[in-house]
Amino acid sequence: MTPTLVFDIETVPDVAGYRLLENLPAELSDADVAEMAFHHRRAQTGSDFMPLHLQRIVAISCVLRAGESWKVWSIGTLEDNEGTLIQRFFDGIEKFTPTIVSWNGGGFDLPVLHYRGLMHGVSAERYWDLGDGDYNDSRDFKWNNYISRYHSRHTDLMDLLAMYQPRASAPLDALAKLCGFPGKLGMDGSAVWGAYTAGKLAEIRNYCETDVVNTYLVYLRFQKMRGHVDAAAYEREVKLVRDTLEGMSESHWREYLEAWKS
Repeated sequence: MTPTLVFDIETVPDVAGYRLLENLPAELSDADVAEMAFHHRRAQTGSDFMPLHLQRIVAISCVLRAGESWKVWSIGTLEDNEGTLIQRFFDGIEKFTPTIVSWNGGGFDLPVLHYRGLMHGVSAERYWDLGDGDYNDSRDFKWNNYISRYHSRHTDLMDLLAMYQPRASAPLDALAKLCGFPGKLGMDGSAVWGAYTAGKLAEIRNYCETDVVNTYLVYLRFQKMRGHVDAAAYEREVKLVRDTLEGMSESHWREYLEAWKS
């Protein structure tokens, strides 16, 4: 069975990058630079959401289903820098050649990983294989790779379920809850910057982990809907997730399980 890797990232504004691009004086504080960036962005777009190349990654969380195991974790440590997190993410793809699954990964997570990985000099040979690499099965990647929108090595659930129509997209939180799963707990993407400036990186990683489990559970429901697993296999997979989380001691999993409807 091909391993499945579900992933999600959390980002904050790249204050240093904005300072560089706007040639701002060093004596300006990061808080002042961030406020300038938000003000400029609101004037341009009506929102303070920064462009993708100025989104700095502070957390990458994953679910890996491989063989008989299922695990959820955040890559690296609280002390690891952005480049290390990104490299370790692509190292996982290099090692497992998994099917990767995301919610809006094609529109956000992967482009951010591309831009930021480029800035940090990351190596991601397997991920970028388009059928011309040095692997024994490289030719297969010409017809099924991670990059082409309609290939299956990357499944962007949001994009696929919406039939690639942005106006038809649904938010993960709402869809997860409508399917009987917990949805978002503790914060949402708009609260990440405030949590980061308050030194709550651990809480951001916990939030990202619960979101990636939501994505995995919705993906399981999708796999059942399209006939890739039958009802019995679906129930076994859901039980595996629940049983694994019940064996974890962290408080965010206690909260998640309490919110999980049967």
